[in-house]
Amino acid sequence: MKRQPPNAKELALIEAKAHVLKALGHPTRLWMAEQLADGEKCVCELAEFIDADFSTISKHLSVLKQAGVVEDEKRGKQVYYRLRVPCILKYMSCVEAVIKATVKEQVEMLA
Repeated sequence: MKRQPPNAKELALIEAKAHVLKALGHPTRLWMAEQLADGEKCVCELAEFIDADFSTISKHLSVLKQAGVVEDEKRGKQVYYRLRVPCILKYMSCVEAVIKATVKEQVEMLA
């Protein structure tokens, strides 16, 4: 059965998915999202573990927010972030399986 080329709606969905994956495609942003899996955190808590200034951290969080990965809430002078849809990280076990399979193949090639 021949598959039809994607229509405008399907293309828009593919682009939206790519936007989310691109936001998570930076190591710092992925780390931040994984930290938020345990619950909301303020920017100051994330900054404790990242060797970057607050503006850089805020830019990373802004990318995640624009992609719909996180949402924020201002409380006094602090801004707290949480995962908008916590299941976003469930696919990471699949990504890890791909990494393990690739490593296994590479080891077998060398043996």
